[in-house]
Amino acid sequence: QVQLVESGGGLVQAGASLRLSCKVSGGTNGRNAMGWFRQAPGKERQFVAALNTVSGETLYADSVKGRFTISRDNAGNTLFLQMNNLRPADTAVYYCAASRYSGIYFQVRSYNYWGQGTHVTVSP
Repeated sequence: QVQLVESGGGLVQAGASLRLSCKVSGGTNGRNAMGWFRQAPGKERQFVAALNTVSGETLYADSVKGRFTISRDNAGNTLFLQMNNLRPADTAVYYCAASRYSGIYFQVRSYNYWGQGTHVTVSP
């Protein structure tokens, strides 16, 4: 069973940076598609970034492009989301996700495993 555990959230001021981490364990082969999503109160879960762990290709939501970077450590055990120049609109619970399959996906339904989420709050 794949387990994903996020960390690194917190309360920051606009313009600050945060680095989220997602520890991956269980039944992955290192080739699973990985992604980050977020969900603000009263809103649907929203795509943030995705990584093709085979090719290294990345994909970003327009709202975070140029500010956020998705990456993974060489061992393939930890997924990161570097968030720079944070805005109040980035306030949400951030979720790490993994697919059973390789590739790159932006849809919630393409992911099979989810972490418990980590809170990010950006004050004006």
